[in-house]
Amino acid sequence: MLNKFFVILFSWILIALPAFSQDGDPNESLKEVEVIVGLEKIITLDFVPNSVIKIANENLVSYQLVPQKKQILLTGIKAGDTTLTVRDLAGDIKARYLLKVTASDQSKVVVQLKELLGDVEGLEIGIKGDAVFVGGQIVVPSDIGKVVVILEKYPDVLRLVELSPQTQLVIAKKMQDEMQKSTLRDVTVRVVNGTFWIEGVVNSQEESNKAEQIARAYLPDQIQNLARRTDAVQTTKKPPFENLLTINTKPKPEPLAKLFKITAQFVELTKAYDKTFGFSWTPTIGNGGGSIQVGKTGSGGVATSSQGTLAATISNLFPKLNSAKSAGHARVVQSGVIIVKDNVEGAINKTSKIPYAIGTGDNLKSGTAVSGFELRITPNMLQEEKINLKMVISVKATTGDSVPTELDNTVNTQIIVKSQESAVVGGVVQNKFTTDYDRDPPVQETIENGSALFSFLKSKKYSTNRSQFVIFVTPEIIESASSGAQEVERKFRKRSR
Repeated sequence: MLNKFFVILFSWILIALPAFSQDGDPNESLKEVEVIVGLEKIITLDFVPNSVIKIANENLVSYQLVPQKKQILLTGIKAGDTTLTVRDLAGDIKARYLLKVTASDQSKVVVQLKELLGDVEGLEIGIKGDAVFVGGQIVVPSDIGKVVVILEKYPDVLRLVELSPQTQLVIAKKMQDEMQKSTLRDVTVRVVNGTFWIEGVVNSQEESNKAEQIARAYLPDQIQNLARRTDAVQTTKKPPFENLLTINTKPKPEPLAKLFKITAQFVELTKAYDKTFGFSWTPTIGNGGGSIQVGKTGSGGVATSSQGTLAATISNLFPKLNSAKSAGHARVVQSGVIIVKDNVEGAINKTSKIPYAIGTGDNLKSGTAVSGFELRITPNMLQEEKINLKMVISVKATTGDSVPTELDNTVNTQIIVKSQESAVVGGVVQNKFTTDYDRDPPVQETIENGSALFSFLKSKKYSTNRSQFVIFVTPEIIESASSGAQEVERKFRKRSR
């Protein structure tokens, strides 16, 4: 029984010994692979690898898995030794490698350049043959200066850096936009074989020099020195831009003057109010009665005598009253339109004549009162469709009396108004107040065949007149004097129902 137990134990040890031998020495099945810092190493497998790859020290080596090609791309980061374990799709370990990462002088330079220029978009850093190279196309123009400054410290590095063609097109567009904003509207910029071509027509050598200054301002830093380096891909020595501008010796035609349509509206508001109150009492006595004589006698006394019968008729025994009120309100609106050139004076004159007469018969005198307004205006074009208006406004007004009185008012001013907007230029207000006491009898009576015993008159007359003048001005920029003619024709067009 004991012998049987030892046989079974010995058989189990013989079976397990290979397994202990396989897992106990991990270096026994490792394949040694040498990786150089900064260089790529490709490992080709005979099976499809799993996406899970285990590297003992990821600070030494980075990897990229390509399952379709059954390949693993290794890149050395830092010198040292580490292991790589690869499994198949079932999860079983199919291969193990001992990675020996070594660093040469070239690989050290590659590591340093990647640390300094790794954030520059479009760059490629590596080793080809026995030389370290920096190549690619820089996307951001401001990175060129950084690349040039850093590579100056590595004179043995092959520089194959160029500016991206798409970035050159963007720079050319910015150059052209800036030139056209600077009154060089006939100048264009395009990229030909890596060089900026400035084309078009200018009016003087000063404008040509101005275009070159703008082009230099938009050129990326150090691009000219980079293009002329003898060890660069672009060995042809040529300037970063070509001035192909044509200078026009003919005098530049004067621009057409701006036209303005000025609309002026004159508004006159008048208000009048009269109030009269009178009290008249004038009793009279008729002439058909007797008479009474009162006189002094010769002895110095007073004697009276009468003849006939004393009789008389008294009329207008009761006082008479007269009260009246009157008020009036009027609004007069006049408008005028004129079209003038920029910085040229235009005038609008609107007047009306009021005839009047004084006296009767041979003493009749007549005359004419003038009222209205006159506007003299000079427009001047400013920026953002704003217009400077220099105006002189004269207003003539008349009062509503039997003999009209003329009143002149003048306003001289300058204002700034945006096109198609209205402005109140100024207002002139005239107030007139009159009050009469006991001046004219409110009731005029003709006394016939009698005489007034007495006359009592009490009257008051109150008058107020108010006039206000306001002028609205609306300027508008137009392309031609015919603008708006259709609207005027529409107003006079005959319409049928």
